[in-house]
Amino acid sequence: METTLYLPVKNFLESFGFEVKGEVAHCDLVGVRAGEPDVVVVCELKLTFNLELILQAVDRAAVCDEVWIAARISARGRGREADKRYRDLCRRLGIGMLGVADTGAVSVLVSAVSPMPRTNPKRRARLVKEHRARQGDPTAGGGARAPVMTAYRQQALLCAAAIRAGRMRPVDMRPKVPKAAAILQNNVYGWFERAERGIYHLTETGLQALQRWPQMDDAADGECSSEDGGKLS
Repeated sequence: METTLYLPVKNFLESFGFEVKGEVAHCDLVGVRAGEPDVVVVCELKLTFNLELILQAVDRAAVCDEVWIAARISARGRGREADKRYRDLCRRLGIGMLGVADTGAVSVLVSAVSPMPRTNPKRRARLVKEHRARQGDPTAGGGARAPVMTAYRQQALLCAAAIRAGRMRPVDMRPKVPKAAAILQNNVYGWFERAERGIYHLTETGLQALQRWPQMDDAADGECSSEDGGKLS
């Protein structure tokens, strides 16, 4: 699966000072390096280099400063990474190529050089906002079939954990989850039910969610954050 590529590429980008998280706003991997302005890098993962991977990178280019594609290097050396036409296409589009060996070593096959201004400020802002709001790095990039642990889902789980711990009013959750009232009222995942005005209980679905993601129970007792350069090669 593509998730097997995530940690090697994550470690590679972190070596350049990026804070890396997986599955952010439909991007397999997002790295942000703080600065004035921030530097944002997106990398899309596939087991092999193909046209679909390039198409994904073209779409992601509007939200970042650099866009990369990463795939396993063919053991026989006959993969697309050896095709000069494929590398030239990436070079013309300003898409960087990273090759991941079976050992986990990551090599730069083509440098990412943006040929022209292409950033969509609104999409970029949403990407950075989600990256910063998410606690830790709970989802490995490349695993699109599983539910993504978004910042909103993390906040909703903190509300659920607080209710199970006996804090059933939004005002009691506000120090750790500032938007608790809206999360409980909107009830996006069907985890909450209103018992009376200002008092909420968990549904069976909410209890199952806490069993599926038990680490949020511990997070509910700690601090809870609210939503509030350069080339790699």
